[in-house]
Amino acid sequence: MSQLFGEPEKKLPFPTRPLKVVGGVVEEYIIPDDKKAEVLELLYISTPVPDLDEEWMDIHEGKKFRIGDFRVVRENGHNWLVSPYYPLSGGSVIDWMPLDDDEDDDDDDDYDFDFDAELDDCEE
Repeated sequence: MSQLFGEPEKKLPFPTRPLKVVGGVVEEYIIPDDKKAEVLELLYISTPVPDLDEEWMDIHEGKKFRIGDFRVVRENGHNWLVSPYYPLSGGSVIDWMPLDDDEDDDDDDDYDFDFDAELDDCEE
C-alpha cells in the first residue's frame, strides 16, 4: 500500500502511542494543544485551513466534531490527518465536511431532483 502513496513521509516530531482501530492498531501522535494549529496547517489538504474552533461533520461517522479535536495517525509510512472518530469508522480529512450555516433548516431547496417523476419515467 505504501507504493500507492509514494515514498514514506518523515515522522512528525511528537511521541506516539498505539491506537486501536477497526482492522488493527496504528500509531497516534500525541500533539500538544499549542502545536495543533501548526500541525493542521501542515497536513490540511486544501485552503483555507479551518479554525480549530470550527465544527465540521465526519461523513463516515455522521457526527459533528470540533476541528481542534483532530487526530494524526501514522500508517504505512505516512502521516494522516483524521477525525476524532477515526478508530470507529476510519474518517480521514477527505471525509470532513463543513456544517451549513443553516444546518437546522430542513429545506432541501438546493435539490431540484424529483424522485417520483424519475421513477414514473422509468416505469413507462
